[in-house]
Amino acid sequence: MSRPPTTADALLVVAVFTRHADLLSLTRRHLEGRFGPIGLGADPYPFHHTRYYERTMGSGLVKQLLAFRHLVPLDSLAAQKTLAIELERQIQGEFSGGEPRAVNIDPGLLNLGKFMLATTKDQAHRLYLGQGIFAEVTLRFADGQWEPWPWTYADYREPFVRDFLKQCRDYYKERLREQAARSQLGENGSENPLE
Repeated sequence: MSRPPTTADALLVVAVFTRHADLLSLTRRHLEGRFGPIGLGADPYPFHHTRYYERTMGSGLVKQLLAFRHLVPLDSLAAQKTLAIELERQIQGEFSGGEPRAVNIDPGLLNLGKFMLATTKDQAHRLYLGQGIFAEVTLRFADGQWEPWPWTYADYREPFVRDFLKQCRDYYKERLREQAARSQLGENGSENPLE
């Protein structure tokens, strides 16, 4: 009987969006408290790609992508999304902006071949992970770049977003090399702050 191969840990990439600039920095601090230090951060960009969130979050949304230094297990995406939902509720309780949802936190996992996002909404191309969470492969890495699928969200199709995620992939390769070097020295290779 064959055994499944061991999978490498993944890079946690979190998208944060809000219409309140001060909430971006507050959310960053909360995320660092939960997930550890940020390794890479993209510049915030106007999130005008859909009006879906305007009813609960207002207009003029700004989005920022953050990649975390600590690698996480590939099977932790549902747990990351559950933590993100809890953190949204906590931040909402601290903020008195008036709208029903002040901030949206969307975690994803990046490895060498794919970038996956978690969601609470089912669709034909999504797999159920448990705990009310689904996963989708949002981008695939091919021919030296991140490529979208027909279902990829509009902002993840943007060249500047895919360029940032390419930087994240390079950063991830560095982190894997560091992890392998520590493992060879006999140190604990796991950096998961959830353990």
